[in-house]
Amino acid sequence: MWYAIISQDVANSLDQRLSARPAHLKRLQTLSAEGRLLVAGPHPAIDSEDPGSEGFTGSLVIAEFNSLPDAQRWADTDPYIDAGVYQQVIVKPFKKVLP
Repeated sequence: MWYAIISQDVANSLDQRLSARPAHLKRLQTLSAEGRLLVAGPHPAIDSEDPGSEGFTGSLVIAEFNSLPDAQRWADTDPYIDAGVYQQVIVKPFKKVLP
């Protein structure tokens, strides 16, 4: 089943994001290589694809896991958590309807 992992950043998280980004992306690339990643990306803090120093306010990952506990365990081990980027992470089942 698909699961949405919705993360909210702490204020001024850009430096922490940049330092942990390679490890964060490696995990997403693994999901993608396994065919289990629907979409992933950050939420810019301003209305721009490149927010520059404004940074980001959170992230969204929609990926396939065997169960909600499996998805939660994966989310709980995100390098952004250890780096102090995320203040909150919510994991919910997701039903893909379109496209």
